[in-house]
Amino acid sequence: MLPHRADHIGSLLRPKKLREAFRAHSENKIGDAELGAAQDEAIREVVRLQEDCGLQVVTDGEFRRISYWEKFVRLTDGLDVRSAVFKFHDQQGHESDFTAPYAHAKVSRRAPITLDEFRFVKQHSARMAKVTMPAPSTMHFYRFTDWGDRSIYRDAAAFFADLGKVYQAELAELGAAGCRYVQLDEVAVAILCDPAAREKVKAAGEDPDRLVDLYIGAINQAVINRPKGMAIGVHVCRGNYKGMYLSEGGYDSVAEKFFARTNVDHFLLEFDTPRAGGFAPLRFVPKDKGVVLGLVSSKTPQLEKLDDLRRRADEAAKYVDAERLAISPQCGFASTMGGNPVTQADERAKLKLCVDAASAIWS
Repeated sequence: MLPHRADHIGSLLRPKKLREAFRAHSENKIGDAELGAAQDEAIREVVRLQEDCGLQVVTDGEFRRISYWEKFVRLTDGLDVRSAVFKFHDQQGHESDFTAPYAHAKVSRRAPITLDEFRFVKQHSARMAKVTMPAPSTMHFYRFTDWGDRSIYRDAAAFFADLGKVYQAELAELGAAGCRYVQLDEVAVAILCDPAAREKVKAAGEDPDRLVDLYIGAINQAVINRPKGMAIGVHVCRGNYKGMYLSEGGYDSVAEKFFARTNVDHFLLEFDTPRAGGFAPLRFVPKDKGVVLGLVSSKTPQLEKLDDLRRRADEAAKYVDAERLAISPQCGFASTMGGNPVTQADERAKLKLCVDAASAIWS
């Protein structure tokens, strides 16, 4: 049900040397081989960091990507990048634009997307290697008013049917290579918990509840043929860009249908701030599914207190049996190249805190 009691969401701070290599590559100052060598070195180091923190689940930090969805779009035919209709914002009201995928042609899988990431981590660690991918809604929701060329796809259902085949092929290859844990990063459903976002969707002539149904179906289609023994988790994320977020609001409006109807093993949920609401929606999580509590913030350097984490885990256990709970940061530390406003020392301390808290709470 849950791979381990202490988890993390996947992306980690890119070291300066790696960021410089990406920049040099984009400016044609170094080639693919030199960039690959810089990625390999950085990944070996970040795998050791995770092991040193005591984590039994490790990733490559998403170090082969510019952002959490960039590589998926780059290696999938039919997708390109345009401006999103939403904006990131912080508690002071500052806003930031971002980009989003757009379906300009028939969608198909041109090449393996995450297979190299898994194989490299597996080669350098005996611990469980987790692969992360953007959820299918990523390719639709950020431009929900103009998500694709309607001469190619008459409706979203036809689009998601093709997109689902991309995921199915990817999961099949991952499973054949030995991967046993895949995480899908679902942002759209979290945004659709936000009353302000729901009103924006309605004002554009769309039904937010219909979109939630659409995105549940897209996930289920993506994982329908998943290999036996592969755990699938869905991280429900409110957006993460340099410490900024896309939405706020608890899971109440989507919990009953999303938790019950999404055919995955567990949910990785954000509970790091009051914006995330309370634990009551967890009462809708079926008894055969687990919950990873995102109680540790990846967006601020302040280190949480273990006693506070224990208290909050006890509160969550009023709604979900304790044996079905785990702990993690609420999101990754670097969904994009720039990363969050924390240091690598902060990151290390927070990852170790998750391990220590899991041991203290559930040992």
